[in-house]
Amino acid sequence: MHLKSKFPQPPPVPDANAHYAMFGLPDYPQPEDFTVNIDAPSGRERSYYELRRLVKEGATGLAASESAGGLGLSAEAGHMVGLYSHNCIDYVAMVNALIYIGVPISLLSAYSTPYELAHALKTSKVTHLFIQPDFLSKAQEACKQYGLAEDRIYILEGSSPGRKSFQDLATQVRQRGTHLAMVKEVTKDTLAYLVFSSGTSGLPKAVMISHGNIWAMVLSQMIMKQEEDKVTQLPPPAAPPVWLIFLPLYHTYGVHMACFRQFFLKSTYVIAPKWDVQVVLKAIPKYRVQVMPLIPSAIHQMVNSPLFTKLDLSSLVSVSSGAAYLPPELARKFMGVVKSAATMLEGYGMSEQTLSAIRKPLPGLYGLHAPLGCTGILIAGMEGRIVRPDGTEAGVDEPGELWVRGPNVALGYFGNEKATRETFVDGWLHTGDAFRADRNELLFFVDRAKDTLKVSGAQVSPTEIEDTIRAHPEKLTTDVCVAGVSGGRTRDEKVPRAWLVLSDEGRRRGEKAAIGALDEWVKKNLSRYKWLRGGWEVVDAIPKNPTGKVMRRALVDRHEATLAEKAKL
Repeated sequence: MHLKSKFPQPPPVPDANAHYAMFGLPDYPQPEDFTVNIDAPSGRERSYYELRRLVKEGATGLAASESAGGLGLSAEAGHMVGLYSHNCIDYVAMVNALIYIGVPISLLSAYSTPYELAHALKTSKVTHLFIQPDFLSKAQEACKQYGLAEDRIYILEGSSPGRKSFQDLATQVRQRGTHLAMVKEVTKDTLAYLVFSSGTSGLPKAVMISHGNIWAMVLSQMIMKQEEDKVTQLPPPAAPPVWLIFLPLYHTYGVHMACFRQFFLKSTYVIAPKWDVQVVLKAIPKYRVQVMPLIPSAIHQMVNSPLFTKLDLSSLVSVSSGAAYLPPELARKFMGVVKSAATMLEGYGMSEQTLSAIRKPLPGLYGLHAPLGCTGILIAGMEGRIVRPDGTEAGVDEPGELWVRGPNVALGYFGNEKATRETFVDGWLHTGDAFRADRNELLFFVDRAKDTLKVSGAQVSPTEIEDTIRAHPEKLTTDVCVAGVSGGRTRDEKVPRAWLVLSDEGRRRGEKAAIGALDEWVKKNLSRYKWLRGGWEVVDAIPKNPTGKVMRRALVDRHEATLAEKAKL
């Protein structure tokens, strides 16, 4: 099935620095000053004019020669700057300062161990590293493994004795009256940053995002908002809408929500250092948060928190979910409490798409009414195909792998030509995710193509089984994961196994009775080849990475290791 976006075509991507997409061209009329960033824990504010000045002064300090007190950074010298920190408002400024001078950035997971960090530093060829002060010992150990000199470790926000910080560089420029650097001239294919894929299979790969990719997403978002405004017909807000950002800024979703926005269009972004369900829930009434991008694992924790029904969340008018599949039942629970938001906006994206490829349309847009469980339609500027395993195009409502192409598709994987050739084929990004499209070209997520099982020659979707388990009328679980394990008719065939987190009702019934009831439910509602032949297991929590993706492999590996130990006895 061949699909094209229903949205109007965005303007062509210009051959220009992405800084202008965020802050406007030099002659663009600037708004009156407003609060653009708030640090959630302290309440410290930064205005738009202060951010714009810090970006320019910080960029100047980063690019100035070492003899002038700067770092002498330039893309021509092969420099790559790594950022290793939890969220902070200086993260937003520094990302944009590096974009300003055209020096590529490596966005590093704040949860990395020294071993993982050393791998990421090596993969992305980092030459200078800015860190959260608390991470110094881990950074030193990783840099020693990688071979990066100790004097190339700097501080992003805060201070550490004997080390320059981003603020130090900007302050020095201001105090010396140094002439501000000009925006670096680059092309749309110039590397802007590296973001690491989630690494659910093998070590993470560094995805190359260009200045043109950032432009493409900003222009696409602009077109889609114009179309959605025709449906909502809401008057311009009297004050800048307040967003709450807890998504990690080293991840695709977070960095675009906080760092790659049209800052001259007034919005206030409250930045939480990291996910903490109590901190996030309490911040909503404290700052009267109106807009909140979410991920399914966060929604799960919120609806199961005692605070969820006790706090005033009525300021929320727009909520969205991305980064992973959102079960319809979980969306219903959330929206049943957050009634001030008209709908749960959903979408689908991955690092290789810069941000996203699919977005759920507002009710009535183009005459569409997307049901719960629908992922949406292709975003502006995007084209797609749903393809069978043999390479032919699938029909209406027939599952297949989603391929996409458009100006937001990444350049490839940094230093990994083999992986690039396998994933980016003849202009199409092979997503590895299975979707189906109905006759209205509404897209529905089916499963990760790599997670789909073949049982007795038939395809089995773990997601379908998970949704069936969640739909048990007695609500015996709060979370579930299904994956393939050994036990099939051949050595290579995998059979489905379920891992469960029991609800209060499930625990009251008892583990054995709850599993019995769920097993009976699955057998009643699903074909025999989809039954849980791999067994059931109750766990305290389903492991997920910081962006909310379920780490099926961790559960499978643990199970297989247990089987191997038993086989030795």
